[in-house]
Amino acid sequence: MYEDSIIRIFCDVDDFCKAFERYIKGWLLQGKQTRTGFLTSSMSLSEIMTITILFHHSGFRCFKWYYMKYVQIHMKEYFPHQVSYNRFVELKSEILMPLALYTQKYRAGTVTGVSFIDTTPIKVCHCRRISSHEVFKGIAARGKNSTGWFYGFKLHLVINDMGEICSFYLSPGNVDDRNREVMERLSRDLWGKLYGDRGYISKELFELLYGRGIQLITKLKKNMKNVLMDIGDKLLLRKRGVIESVNDYLKNICQVEHTRHRSPLNFMVNLLAALSAYSFFPSKPSIWTGCKKEFALIHG
Repeated sequence: MYEDSIIRIFCDVDDFCKAFERYIKGWLLQGKQTRTGFLTSSMSLSEIMTITILFHHSGFRCFKWYYMKYVQIHMKEYFPHQVSYNRFVELKSEILMPLALYTQKYRAGTVTGVSFIDTTPIKVCHCRRISSHEVFKGIAARGKNSTGWFYGFKLHLVINDMGEICSFYLSPGNVDDRNREVMERLSRDLWGKLYGDRGYISKELFELLYGRGIQLITKLKKNMKNVLMDIGDKLLLRKRGVIESVNDYLKNICQVEHTRHRSPLNFMVNLLAALSAYSFFPSKPSIWTGCKKEFALIHG
């Protein structure tokens, strides 16, 4: 089964890399003679991207152990021109731009008109080590969510009703969930109805999204007046917890968060590779699993 995943992921990545290399070739300076325009290595761009994504798809916790004890031993036939671990770590920082394009454009989910929005903290160090932390100094920030204070970033996610990630945005930890710039970027390709928690209650935000053809639906706070709600919206709002399951997949299976980063570039590669790896999961959290009655009520 894992061999099928290797071939499937590599073929998809390789198709993208071929198109990307053809496009970028016309923008290179004269005299640039590298294979991809970025890498001078025996390994191709698609091989490096595939191995990086496969790590987040494999369930391994440590990339060094994964590469040295698994890739270099058991995957030699798939990647015959492997480089040393130290060289591979250097090459990972050079795939940031193609990996970002691949994750955002090739692996994004389909917008279905039913979307869910939420944020999850991405910690970069323990709170007690903030004063001595140097890697993300001036980039990360302190933030607070329902579980307490953290130091790092916020990953803003929008998923569809099938659990696919439609859009994402990374911000410092102190940025409000209702930030106008963040919401404009997240909702750029959305339409239909967007379900969120009480943290997204805002008249300005509602008007902004409504002007774009998006209806923001949230639960009410205790001090707010009750309003009538369509039965379909009420049922779908109860299913908003599906995005929490997606966050759990990203953190506990795809390793989107860890506190051992030594470079902001490798941090971004780790984040994007985890999001790409999640898109290859054959089964994702879905609001329709075992919900035939609710489906019949919503769609008549």
